[in-house]
This record gives sequence, structure tokens and C-alpha cells, in this order.
Amino acid sequence: MIPVEAFIFDMDGTMIDSMPWHAKAWVEFTRRRGMAIDVPDLMARTTGRTGTECIRELLQREVEQAEADALTREKEDIYRELFGPSFAEVAGFRTFAAHASVQGYKLAVGTAGDIHNVAFAMARLSMEPEPLTIVRGDEGLPGKPQPAIFLEAARRIGVAPERCVVFEDAPFGIEAARRAGMHAVAVCSTHSAQELAGPHVLAAVRDYNELMNTDFLERIHVAIA
Repeated sequence: MIPVEAFIFDMDGTMIDSMPWHAKAWVEFTRRRGMAIDVPDLMARTTGRTGTECIRELLQREVEQAEADALTREKEDIYRELFGPSFAEVAGFRTFAAHASVQGYKLAVGTAGDIHNVAFAMARLSMEPEPLTIVRGDEGLPGKPQPAIFLEAARRIGVAPERCVVFEDAPFGIEAARRAGMHAVAVCSTHSAQELAGPHVLAAVRDYNELMNTDFLERIHVAIA
């Protein structure tokens, strides 16, 4: 049995209930440019990817970094403006994270979000204790499904990948965890359990209240034995 030492959380849709507001932001962002988009298709192609990757996927062309940065800032400004008044965590997240920390698990965040979205979320969550590290999508690493963000989070907290469990709400993130050699928990806030399935997925839940009701923290070592 390999003991679990750390939990790595994706942010959007996993820690915070933000994905509907990202979709609304894309609608407004493209409306301003007279673009017609298939929002579900765009979300499926971009969720878990970095801002630059999202812009290139949207425009379907190579985009210089300065242009990508400017467009990303505009879209994320819209997102924060829309989500701010209705900000909410995924139910039970802070309680679960606090319990996990008390039981000795190291906590980290691995997100494709940028520095502004991370600051926005963390200021409103007021986690106690705070994660040991936060790896962001604007640090030069490739977005999910590449495993780089999760592997860097594990490296920073000094835990081997096989001793980490990733919490994710999106197929690209679940696949990134697999490629990183990590187990995963599927948080079904925006996708079904079937869409987030995999041999490395220990549980699929709607939120952290459901996870705690299954005594996950007490049973996790049994689950990966």
C-alpha cells in the first residue's frame, strides 16, 4: 500500500462553483467581437487549459503572446465581474480541506487560472490553513491534459506523485492526473461521473459534503490499497 500524503485541488469547478460564470464570460467576450460560438463545445475544448491556450483555441490561429495576454485579461475581468456578486465554493470544500489538513495531509492547488483569478478566489475563500503552494496557468507550464501543473505542485511540496490525490471537475484534469501518475477524485459539479471516469479515480461525488458523508478521509488508504 502506498500512503497518501497530499491532496492537489484544481480551482475552477473544484474549489469554487465558477464554471457557469466562465461560460457566461465567454458569451459576453465574444458578443463584444461579433463572434458566434458554440459555448458547450468551446468549454469542452478549453476547460483546464491556460488563458493563452484558450484564446488560441477560440480564434483557431496562432496568437502573439502580448495579444493573448490582453484578450485573456479582458475575458477574465468579465468573469470576475459576473461571478463576484454570486461567489460560492463547491459545497463543503473549506470544511473538507480543513479536516484533511488536521489529519496531516499536505494541501496544494494546481490550476490553469491566472494570478488575478487565483487572488480573486483565495481572498473570498479565506482558507484556514492556506494551501502550501498554488501552481498557476500563467507560470509558463502547459495546461491540462498535460500533467505539468500537477507535477510541479507535487514537486513544490516535496511529495512523490504516486502519493498525491488530485481533485478535479473536468475531463482534461482527470486525464492530467492520470498522466502524472496520481489518483483522482471526480468532483461532478459540471460533468457526469461517466465523463470523469478512469481506473485511477477513487470516487465521484457531487460535492465535498457527499465526500465527507462517505468517510473518505478515513477510507482513502483502503481505496488505493
